Amino acid sequence: MTPFAWTVTTGITPATMAGDKPIADTMHPAAALAHARNRLEDSTMLILLDMADHLGEPATLRALRDLYETYASSERATSCIVMIDHKDTVPAVIGACSVRYDIAAPGDEEIGDLVKETIQMHKRERPVQATITRELFDQIVLNLRGLTRRQVRQVITTCIMDDRELNEKDLVTIQRSKRKLLEDAGVLDFVESPASLDDIGGLANMKDWLRKREALFGTKTEKPPRGLLLLGVQGAGKSLAAKAIATAWKRPLMRLDPGALYNKYVGETERNLRDALKQAEAMAPVVLWIDEIEKGFASASSTSNDGGTSRRMFGSLLTWMQEHQSHVFLVATANDIEALPPELLRKGRFDEIFFVDLPTQGVREVIFRIHLKKRGYQPELFDIARLADNSKGFSGAEIEQAIVSAHIDATFAKTSLTTAMVERVLESSPPLSVTMAEKIQWLRDWSKGRCVPAD
Repeated sequence: MTPFAWTVTTGITPATMAGDKPIADTMHPAAALAHARNRLEDSTMLILLDMADHLGEPATLRALRDLYETYASSERATSCIVMIDHKDTVPAVIGACSVRYDIAAPGDEEIGDLVKETIQMHKRERPVQATITRELFDQIVLNLRGLTRRQVRQVITTCIMDDRELNEKDLVTIQRSKRKLLEDAGVLDFVESPASLDDIGGLANMKDWLRKREALFGTKTEKPPRGLLLLGVQGAGKSLAAKAIATAWKRPLMRLDPGALYNKYVGETERNLRDALKQAEAMAPVVLWIDEIEKGFASASSTSNDGGTSRRMFGSLLTWMQEHQSHVFLVATANDIEALPPELLRKGRFDEIFFVDLPTQGVREVIFRIHLKKRGYQPELFDIARLADNSKGFSGAEIEQAIVSAHIDATFAKTSLTTAMVERVLESSPPLSVTMAEKIQWLRDWSKGRCVPAD
């Protein structure tokens, strides 16, 4: 079988050896396909690079179908067409007669080989000082999970070209480069999580739940933890709770924004979701966070004008949640329980459903200490118990904002922050639990018997 390659910039070129000249007048895709049908030998492999973009042109689509029929005939049954493309959407008539093959992301062993090959390649040009222990090598491989082969080589090259060295300090460069590559892909976002659970106030029940399951996540176990649904009062700390999971298990936290998946072109939205889930699986073990999930899939449970996109998206997500075997721990947060599709609350979708309530007196004291210390103040110089008592009904986010506002006031007045200054801010800004008292009380009543208290 003789291989030929086609690109729109060169036309058809024999792929047997370097230096072969392109065949004249084959740069146009339809002309190239017609040439392959009429003039190439009987046993041919025609490799088409980025042809999918041109199949919207009727003449090109017709030419590809004619070529397929010719290759499928008994006389030329040993010939084949290979499409290597940057997109996975082709006209239905082409998809129906094709076998799709997705190239999986490299596994740990292959990533390790790529790192070694890249180091050796640069050593042939100039000396490279690679001070790598087995433990560091494993960390490098772990941080490169989820990247393509080309991206792995690119990241390692970036580390080496800086100072002709590869050592422990390059872990930061690898993480930064990986984050940039994934952000450019526009599917998942890296999210920084607190360094320690001590930086997160409250959530005692959930923290205990996480500690008991930490050893099961990321190890060779038949039934790893699958996910949590976090419901609760707005601003009470659901997002912080999601970050607490990544902190507790020392795993990367990736955020999936359902709203960012939607695309005006038919099929693109579903493909974006598939790509996001596939990327998360390639990076496993990882914590995948869907914030305010009800906003992305609320219309899945009602009649909408999006052509059924929301329902299909929601169905795909539920199927993945039920069937995936990878170490991807899904954390979904929601504010509006009434907007959630009932299927999402069914037992078995998540390992547990936690309700994140307003912080108690003791938890509010912890939150005040955390945020005062974060801004350079000594908590022991403040009457923490009094502040906690005066902030009854405040969420963690509202307590943090009160400290921020008082800090700004103190800075403007060129004076030290005091307990009284924080109290004045608390008194001047009523919490959400007061301005929306009926709705929040309904939410708290609804959670009783349906959810496990996070604290």
